[in-house]
Amino acid sequence: MKVVIGADKDGMTLKDTLKTFLTEEGHEVIDVSEQPAEDFVESTNAIIQALEENLDAVGVAIDRFGVGSFMAGSKHKNMVAAELSDERTAYMTRRHNNARLITMGQDIVGVELAKNIVREFTSTDYDGGRHQVRVDMLNEML
Repeated sequence: MKVVIGADKDGMTLKDTLKTFLTEEGHEVIDVSEQPAEDFVESTNAIIQALEENLDAVGVAIDRFGVGSFMAGSKHKNMVAAELSDERTAYMTRRHNNARLITMGQDIVGVELAKNIVREFTSTDYDGGRHQVRVDMLNEML
């Protein structure tokens, strides 16, 4: 799977760890913030732009608490985003909501938990079916 990843200055350590982990798991990783973005809006917008150019990709945004990147990501039309701090939600948000962007906080989740979250997110397929009505409604917003 193709994964776009990025971070602001407060999420670079976890971003770099997850980039290595995702590569080792066999994913193609596009890092949109080789140098840290000054702020989470900038890094999240760069991820969204790359996702718009790579329709088969998913995104991972890291900042200090995760919520800033989530707010920035959810402002984009046709982008289902989720702020995550556990594996089950990573699985369900992909399976039922077809989320393309997840956000995490470097100061909220530890390294092993973050790895488990991205593993669940990237290994789960969207169910479609009855869930598509809700996804369509989310995509129509904004």
